[in-house]
Amino acid sequence: MILSPGTHSQSESSYTAHPRFLELQEELRSALFTAVADSTPKQYLGEATAEPELSELRRDVDLFARSPLPKARLVSYLKNWITECAPYLDKFDEARHFGVHVPILARESPGLFYAILAFSARQTERKGGLRNCHDSLELYQEAIRWVTPGLQARDPNVLVTACVLAVMELMSVSPQDWRRHVDGCAALFDCFNVNGFSGGHLQAVFWCYVRMELCGVIVSNGAERTVLPLEKWVPAVSSGLDAESIEDYEKRVRELFLEQSRLTADMHANWAVYLCAKACDLVCRRTRHLELGEYDTADLRPFHEQWSRLWDDLQYWLEQRPVSILPMKSTSMQGDRIFPEIFFAHQAAISSNQLYHTACILLLEIKPPTILLPSSSHLASSVWHARRVCGISLTNPHPGNLINAIQPLYIAGKLLSHRREQMTVARLFKAIEATTGWGALWRLKDLEAVWGYETNEILSAI
Repeated sequence: MILSPGTHSQSESSYTAHPRFLELQEELRSALFTAVADSTPKQYLGEATAEPELSELRRDVDLFARSPLPKARLVSYLKNWITECAPYLDKFDEARHFGVHVPILARESPGLFYAILAFSARQTERKGGLRNCHDSLELYQEAIRWVTPGLQARDPNVLVTACVLAVMELMSVSPQDWRRHVDGCAALFDCFNVNGFSGGHLQAVFWCYVRMELCGVIVSNGAERTVLPLEKWVPAVSSGLDAESIEDYEKRVRELFLEQSRLTADMHANWAVYLCAKACDLVCRRTRHLELGEYDTADLRPFHEQWSRLWDDLQYWLEQRPVSILPMKSTSMQGDRIFPEIFFAHQAAISSNQLYHTACILLLEIKPPTILLPSSSHLASSVWHARRVCGISLTNPHPGNLINAIQPLYIAGKLLSHRREQMTVARLFKAIEATTGWGALWRLKDLEAVWGYETNEILSAI
């Protein structure tokens, strides 16, 4: 069994303190920030095809022959990318950009080619518990070697390369250091004006990136905001700081998501990511105000009004779900069942509904006492939402959504007091790590402390 970074017994293959990995990671961040500092915003993508250096970069090259690894292993990693890794990243994307379009782009983009192979190799190493295997590190190094030439040639695929490498880093090392894995991507998206409505594969890559952001802000436990400000997740909409301007801005953003979600259920799922990130942002701003005395300049409305508007947006999201985002079957807790069964046919429906419940839990934890919700409504119960978060993962074992469920399960797990419930969630964390290769047991260690157990007491019992 391989254990994730931050747990009591790290895998020997962990990148956490690997000097070469840390050196390469810093080299990548430096290249990205240097490119942002030297580039003219908004012109990068438009000028890409006009740059003569780009054709030189894409000259017919045998990328397999250039790799330090045997071709057979590279082909194996490429197959694993398509069958195992890409579905994780495409869980909110019916068009399957990571599984179909990105490998096609990689044929003419060396950095992207080696990035997807590095990701696949790392997933293979972690899932198989392979020790003393450094294929992923070799490929990671090769991908980074091509990043600077790609940036100089204004290759738009560098955005995709940076995102894939960031996800690989987040999979490989301690999520507590999440900002170092995403800040370079944030700088690129900001500088080159790519957002959640840019269309095509860049839009898919953007939403993959912000799901990492959401993971990070949940891990920060209310201490940090997203690296890329939420207003840059959507097309630029002018807004003042007064209450009327902010409410008008929020209305236009809501209409934008609703319009796009009528075209594709994927965007309704992305909307849930955005709303959950907004809930985390509100938690952070409240924490900083109460604990550090910071004045909230992001929103001048009274806190209770901000809370109510966001709560209403979440319930509006729930009411407006397209048919494909609704559960195919939902059963309540009856008999010996400790969590409800909630089955979805659309894979994006799994995580998006789970994130809705997670956002509700976060808001209910900071609900102003002056706001009264109907006591008869289950929506006012944090435990009700928590059990649905758990039930969704238990009923829908799609690997990509299990990865996306690690942080929601932690938020929900904190509210569970019965040992039987806790053991079920603990087994779920163990299954996530065993079946996907993504670190999940470090969150179980956190839950052991919340539940009042000794370190490893639960882990040793499952």
